[in-house]
Amino acid sequence: MNNKAQAAGYAMAFMLAVTAIILALAFAKPVNEITTDSMNATNSIGEVGGMDCNNSSISDFQKAGCLVSDMGQGFFIGGIMAIAGMIIAARVIFG
Repeated sequence: MNNKAQAAGYAMAFMLAVTAIILALAFAKPVNEITTDSMNATNSIGEVGGMDCNNSSISDFQKAGCLVSDMGQGFFIGGIMAIAGMIIAARVIFG
């Protein structure tokens, strides 16, 4: 492959990775709001129905649900960031 085509391939991979990073950052706030609403006893508009994770007398099953809900936010955003890193790494390794 000539140098111009190779440079275009790297530029395309970089653009896809930057797009994935911007997508992750754009999703960070809505995912945080959804997680916070699900973990509180009342959500942001005053409706009751969350998991009430601040209550110390909830069952172990509910505590596990709160923990998974809290960790899921980081895993979701981190997964999108990891995909961006894989795009760049795949282009460098296999390019």
